Amino acid sequence: MRTINILQRMNVYQEVFLSILYRSLPIQKYLEPVYFYIYTLFGLQAVYVMALYTTSWLLSGTWLSGLLAALWYVTNRIDTTRVEFTIPLRENWALPFFAIQIAAVTYFLRPNLQALSQRLALLAVFMSTFLFSLTWQFNQFLTLLQALALFTLESLDVLPAAKAMWLYGIQTACLVLVCILQFFNSMILGSLLISFNLSVVIARKLQKNLKSGALLARVGKLVLHSLVVLCLTLLLNGCVKKTLNLKSDEHIFKFLKAKFGFGATRDFDANLYLCEEAFGLLPFSTFQRLSDTLLFYAYVFVLLVTVTAAFVVAFQNLRGCGRQQQGKMEVHTVDLTPDTAYNLMHTIVFGLLALSTMRMKYLWTSHMCVFASFGVCSREVWGLLLKCVRLHSPRRVSPAPCPSSFDDLSCACHARSSAVVSQISVIRYAVPTLTLLYLSYKFWPGMMGELSELREFYDPDTVELMDWINSNTPRRAVFAGSMQLLAGVKLCTGRTLTNHPHYEDSSLRERTRAVYQIYAKRAPEDVHALLRSFGADYVILEDSVCFERRHRRGCRLRDLLDVANGHVMDGPGENDPDLKPAKHPRFCEEIKRNLPPYTTHFTRVFQNKTFHVYKLSGSK
Repeated sequence: MRTINILQRMNVYQEVFLSILYRSLPIQKYLEPVYFYIYTLFGLQAVYVMALYTTSWLLSGTWLSGLLAALWYVTNRIDTTRVEFTIPLRENWALPFFAIQIAAVTYFLRPNLQALSQRLALLAVFMSTFLFSLTWQFNQFLTLLQALALFTLESLDVLPAAKAMWLYGIQTACLVLVCILQFFNSMILGSLLISFNLSVVIARKLQKNLKSGALLARVGKLVLHSLVVLCLTLLLNGCVKKTLNLKSDEHIFKFLKAKFGFGATRDFDANLYLCEEAFGLLPFSTFQRLSDTLLFYAYVFVLLVTVTAAFVVAFQNLRGCGRQQQGKMEVHTVDLTPDTAYNLMHTIVFGLLALSTMRMKYLWTSHMCVFASFGVCSREVWGLLLKCVRLHSPRRVSPAPCPSSFDDLSCACHARSSAVVSQISVIRYAVPTLTLLYLSYKFWPGMMGELSELREFYDPDTVELMDWINSNTPRRAVFAGSMQLLAGVKLCTGRTLTNHPHYEDSSLRERTRAVYQIYAKRAPEDVHALLRSFGADYVILEDSVCFERRHRRGCRLRDLLDVANGHVMDGPGENDPDLKPAKHPRFCEEIKRNLPPYTTHFTRVFQNKTFHVYKLSGSK
């Protein structure tokens, strides 16, 4: 009973472009559409790996680092990508462009870039940010974390303010452009990212001379500046949402509030996320797998060294003495280049996100490959470590000849420096080479064996259901059921649906919650009235949902519905004291008994071991 503009509600521009490309190329006789789609996405993953390779090379200055990053990504692909078993995910389209953006930002933040190089880098940042935002509905939350990382670095004087402002502007412009292409999708207009970036610019204009004064004065100014930005962000975002009456993303904030312990919730939508394993904490087994490839050990080592350097640099900058001392002989303060600092903040922020929400680990683990490979090939990381533990010995290496213009003291310093540099060069090439050899020896045979495997989808009950729908129902028939199943019904039969898996719309969430009353304790006449109000002709009940055992008590779909309806849950266990026994039995169980109250409104027309299809009275 509703027509949905798919280009507005879903991020499917990439499929539209791909369909145009497929029809334009002379390949239709040789390649079926499904294989063209699959090969395109797999090819995009190759671009993803090349972007990781480039970022690691830019940070370390050697191609060996890029090669190690790529090999780590492949050997850890269980934890770095889901493309091989869930191909059409939006993230599989978006993350390659996000990796390109990170590479472009890394290049843009390099010191002493020429004007032309900066312009080209900004163009690459803009295009990759735009494509990333266009292909994934969660882009605004990830770019918000990126903006927070940039804000932190710029506040600590690690990142040039002008470059940070350019990146804020690009993020905002890309999101506005995507909003226009998605027919002014209100969820984008009400994003925290736009409010935050505008608040940073406004606060910067209001508060000047933030980076002056003694240590305590600067810390106080930064704290005040952060509070001003936070308050402005919440104020702007609240005004926009109230003006546009936005409720599209409220379920996400309810989920976050409950997840991080700010109060339990009975909200059905929030609990639907909380009970999914993908939105739980990152399991410990992930670190065991990453350790088998040595990735986790290398990552922790590099992270400790760079975090230590970052704290020293931040303290120096807050004291106002870091920049002045960098050019002095033997007073060498620790330095951290903007591109390295950005990637450090990136891996920390997305690491915290992955630890709290397993679904987001793919953002972290792929960058973990980049950051670890950069560190084991980095002059700065090894140099800092050797200086800290005093392992360098100038007598072991023959230094380069001392220039004739140097005095004795300068020659001694030159000899010592040459010895350290030589030791660093040996280590930064030896360690990654040995790691590459180890990975090749241990994992190459297994990967070659996996490439020879052939697998196929096998679900005869679902196939039987789809064949029956195609053969025995009108083309204009409307089906109700679970979100995931109805997505398959739409794809395989083209029938009309009452609800579907797109959850970033408040009215669609309310409709899904109403349709899911088929698994709650409701009277048959109430369920019939609800389904008919959405124009449903048939309802599909799944035993795997009605008698679910995959989740623990309290997280089964029927339990979420019971709690949301104020009813006690089934089975032994505690219930909240205000929950009451339901007046009616569970609909999905009782309807199978073919009792008069149910047969009056529903007629079973199909069943197999998994599915039961009922036709509603009064339907077409």
